[in-house]
Amino acid sequence: MSKATDPERILLVEDDERIRLEVLDALQAGGFVVSVAATLKEATDLVQNGFDLVLLDLGLPDGDGLDLCRSLRASGDDMPIILLTARDAPEQRVRGLDVGADDYVVKPFHMPELVARIRGLLRRSGSKTATGLLRAD
Repeated sequence: MSKATDPERILLVEDDERIRLEVLDALQAGGFVVSVAATLKEATDLVQNGFDLVLLDLGLPDGDGLDLCRSLRASGDDMPIILLTARDAPEQRVRGLDVGADDYVVKPFHMPELVARIRGLLRRSGSKTATGLLRAD
């Protein structure tokens, strides 16, 4: 399979099983290849495999997702990161974006909007469009 038709790879980091399964189903239905992690440790190990985008919960059982976001940015990784969190105060959103997230989505969220945000970030991040094809610029 050529890179032009390879689906985007997403790392979903979410400890709430219900939310994780709902997002996983929606992303797979959207044509994405999804790996899942329920802890910061699992996410830290998996992210080394390389992904096109990370969906990152902040409140994880073994740490704060902001630490992973900060670490990825400090290492020079510019992969798009969308934070998924119940933390809805404006100063928390600002902090998440300042740490390096590309978007901040507050739970509960509308699944089609989340998928649209993912496609938008993937379009802007580089080689693939929302349909997974290379752009002919």
